[in-house]
Amino acid sequence: MAISTINPATGELLKTFKPLTDSEIDHKIERAANAFARYRKLPFADRARMMRKAADILESEKDSFARLMTTEMGKPFRSAVDEAVKCAWACRYYAENAERFLADETVETTATRSYVHYQPLGPILAVMPWNFPFWQVIRFAAPALMAGNVGLLKHASNVPQCALAIEEIFRKAEFPEGVFQTLLIGSQQVDRILNDPRVVAATLTGSEEAGVQVGTGAAKRIKKVVLELGGSDPFIVMPSANLDEAVATAVKARIINNGQSCIAAKRFIVADAIANEFERKFVSKMEALKVGDPFDESTELGPLATLDGVTSLDADVQKTVAAGARILTGGKPLKRTGNFYAPTVLTDIPEESPAYREELFGPVACIFRAKDLDDAIRIANDSRFGLGASAWTNDQSERERFINELEAGMVFINKMVASDPRLPFGGVKHSGHGRELGPYGIREFTNTKTVWIQAA
Repeated sequence: MAISTINPATGELLKTFKPLTDSEIDHKIERAANAFARYRKLPFADRARMMRKAADILESEKDSFARLMTTEMGKPFRSAVDEAVKCAWACRYYAENAERFLADETVETTATRSYVHYQPLGPILAVMPWNFPFWQVIRFAAPALMAGNVGLLKHASNVPQCALAIEEIFRKAEFPEGVFQTLLIGSQQVDRILNDPRVVAATLTGSEEAGVQVGTGAAKRIKKVVLELGGSDPFIVMPSANLDEAVATAVKARIINNGQSCIAAKRFIVADAIANEFERKFVSKMEALKVGDPFDESTELGPLATLDGVTSLDADVQKTVAAGARILTGGKPLKRTGNFYAPTVLTDIPEESPAYREELFGPVACIFRAKDLDDAIRIANDSRFGLGASAWTNDQSERERFINELEAGMVFINKMVASDPRLPFGGVKHSGHGRELGPYGIREFTNTKTVWIQAA
């Protein structure tokens, strides 16, 4: 894919960028290695001062950053503003808590003193996706830099201006030269970077295929890797739930980020007793969504990020319908300029169809009917993915069953799945391994060092 900005709402090519050469990449890696040697020695107070300044920049220039996000990948402008503000929150959270999260932990043994000591690893390669072009990067960078690591960002090729803007934020926040650098490169250059001994670890948020490539590349070099991959999150609604609240949240959970989120609800599993009513209300709200210009404050659903995304999504929908599924609304691209797809609801979905087995990245919702609680859990777990899950019930015993039996890295009861700097984020099964955010996220890229001191 060319490194370029193409407006998803109009299809207009706005700007192109030349990929870095191998020698330019080597220079940036050398700069990162040199920066790490010095930066790792900075006190937490100095790192926190710079991270707070990054937060201030994100907030003061949030409208400018939001325009970049909306222009490059099409998310509604108001959502892009919220993303910039959330990034500032994460920066402040780690500025305030990193020293405590990484403080020495005393362990009682027979030693004179024994404890766990956390130390940074070095330059880390971050391979990031386009769907949350600022948040995905900041939720890696804030904890990694506060831990004393340095970052090399390989961002998605369709959001190069966002990638450069993030590097500029850290520069303006007075982080030392080389502590955070953007690499404008294609995916074919990633393995070469992983092969460089100065790059000690990697993190990737993206597709299964990309995760396998980066995970395999890191494993061959015996390097730590954190993978946050796809999701086909279940959204379960039981009879005791507040149905109107569940329906309203279900629509929001499906169309968040124009339906392009790994933790967006994709499979709506509804108890038979309330399925007809849920379906009627859900379809009505999906049909009422305002689709249009993402810069229009009243727009609820904007375009998909790329034309290929529209083509791929529609192919999966058509294959699913051909296999026997029914379309309750939508089911096709919209006939207008830009990468727009109609809000879509499918039901009666065959087990071997794409909508049952794959992650549909766009505003397509799949409704399943469950005979009872056991059946709802069975359907939810019948997926190779295990990122997040949302379950709606006011029955305490059902809540406990969902918490204990849903195969997911995150379970939300009576709330849609969301990321929060205070809580670990990640999945199981083919949704990846490792965690971002919270105290667990900052420790992922540290050496958890055992220290034993015996009096002579």
